[in-house]
Amino acid sequence: MAQKLSAVIITLNEERNIGRCIEALLPIADEIIVLDAFSTDKTVEISEKLGARIVQHEWKGYSESKNYLNSLSTFDYIFSVDADEVVDEELKHAILEEKSKGFSGAYSVNRLTNYLGTWIRNSGWYPDVKVRIFPKEGSRWEGAFVHETLSISENSKLKKLKGHLEHYSYYSFEDHRIRADKYSVLTAKKHFEAGKKASILKPYLSSIGRFFGMYIMKKGILDGKMGFHIARISAQSNIVKYKELRRLNRE
Repeated sequence: MAQKLSAVIITLNEERNIGRCIEALLPIADEIIVLDAFSTDKTVEISEKLGARIVQHEWKGYSESKNYLNSLSTFDYIFSVDADEVVDEELKHAILEEKSKGFSGAYSVNRLTNYLGTWIRNSGWYPDVKVRIFPKEGSRWEGAFVHETLSISENSKLKKLKGHLEHYSYYSFEDHRIRADKYSVLTAKKHFEAGKKASILKPYLSSIGRFFGMYIMKKGILDGKMGFHIARISAQSNIVKYKELRRLNRE
């Protein structure tokens, strides 16, 4: 008998993505739980129509929200998915194969990002391996501000599944810039809490290094025009990050 799997998703105004995400999970998951931070669009309506269980909860940050969501799951194994991600066919078959055998340990997947309609295979964005299927017992998300990481039991053997988790990340350059700056501000707060400081030149030197690293060293040039814009916006967000860190330290 196949082992059962809980799929969990956090949402806030994801009507553009959530239907595609849930539909891809239906053949895989035995329950789909959406933790929604009081969306004002049709996220909840779409999710309910597709049979997901909806729990609305005040936003408490990534780690705390994901840990609360994990606690709501019914089954022993959890598949953590973002609303803008979609399981491709190869990954679906790989997960179903593990279900039929019975899950053991934890599983990583390779995320492939679609940026304004282009699949990005360089720029430091690929390969993008994430641990996403794991036992409920002994697993916990950690990280106060941003870039939460999953802590799993030391005894959990990690396996990598074939296929891709398709990531429909950004639909416009403006969307990318807004979200990149948001994460930069959160990262600055994390650095501030850790006692880090930045020199007056740090925002600009870091920005130059970021662009060169992504576009040249990580072969963003091979991603064409999109690779240039990814490096450009990432570099600009580094200026935001270190200027914010300097502001926090001044105040």
